[in-house]
Amino acid sequence: MDFQQIFNAAPDAIAQAPGRVNLLGEHTDYNDGFVLPTAIPQQTIVSLGLSPNAQHHFYSAELEEQIDFDSSDPIPEGFARYIMGCIRMVEQMGHPVPPLNLFITSSVPLGSGLSSSAALEVAVLRGLRSLLHLDLDDVQIAKLGQQAEIQYAGVQCGIMDQMASSLAEPGYLLFLDTRSLTRQVLPLPENSEILVIDSGIPRTLATSGYNQRRAECEKASAILGIKALRDVADLSDLNQLPEPLHQRAKHVVTENFRVLEASKGVSAERFGALMNASHISLRDDYEVSIAGLDHLVEILQSTPGVWGARLTGAGFGGACVALVAAGKAGAIGQTVLQQYNQPNPIGKILVGCVNTA
Repeated sequence: MDFQQIFNAAPDAIAQAPGRVNLLGEHTDYNDGFVLPTAIPQQTIVSLGLSPNAQHHFYSAELEEQIDFDSSDPIPEGFARYIMGCIRMVEQMGHPVPPLNLFITSSVPLGSGLSSSAALEVAVLRGLRSLLHLDLDDVQIAKLGQQAEIQYAGVQCGIMDQMASSLAEPGYLLFLDTRSLTRQVLPLPENSEILVIDSGIPRTLATSGYNQRRAECEKASAILGIKALRDVADLSDLNQLPEPLHQRAKHVVTENFRVLEASKGVSAERFGALMNASHISLRDDYEVSIAGLDHLVEILQSTPGVWGARLTGAGFGGACVALVAAGKAGAIGQTVLQQYNQPNPIGKILVGCVNTA
């Protein structure tokens, strides 16, 4: 199905945006910290046109679902919340948005920690920019997408996902200071590429757990008398925190240290060691891993040709990312899946190679 078949007309604008995978810097963005994501090849594509009546009409090809409603109606649950969040943000800037026909198709896996929501938000905002001739740059689009998710989808997310979807490129790392939004495009470590494997475990607790962790970090910052955990310079400063706030803050601070080290340029072996340490921290201090993710990471880390591996995304399910030897992602992925999928085949390769070298 396409826009023409659903709406019996050609679209007036088409836009797209990629998903992302984060190699280092998990749960640091809403603490004003540092991150190292990259865009993945999979894209969300949005086609837009003017509605022939007073209703919005949104269609998702992957869900095979159409939602029709007036702009003044309560926003329906599901994917429409992300779209209408973007529309509302544009309207709040003083740009009226007419009733729309909107068609979505996406190869970004849903619920795997690869930011399908950010890809949708950025694609919708790019589409609105084109359709309505809006003067919005890519950073503004990322900021609007973040606020759409916070205000309308109820996820207290940081800015990383939308910035990566809006500004990152496959095959390169986006080193981002999420406080200042200063950024630098960096190469992957020499002799490496990226492998992403879906654990097949739905992220059922991701939203509630994510918001809880964010609240814990804010409480820790308040006790320490700082704006955000990014401002902690020494781990000993955390000793005054009770548990679990001490654990949560320890992860954020050490994760920032790992990103900063990696951003200076390290070998694939060292980068992998930082990823391994990140997973341990996410598992033990931040407590967002689960047994299935730990099992998949253990298999990856013990497989020849893997420099390092960790969960990626909010946790509680979803995908794992590995840095592997260049040219080996496909073979390593098949080897890992064969072991992981015994006795029940639930995992699958999502990204087999992201390397432009």
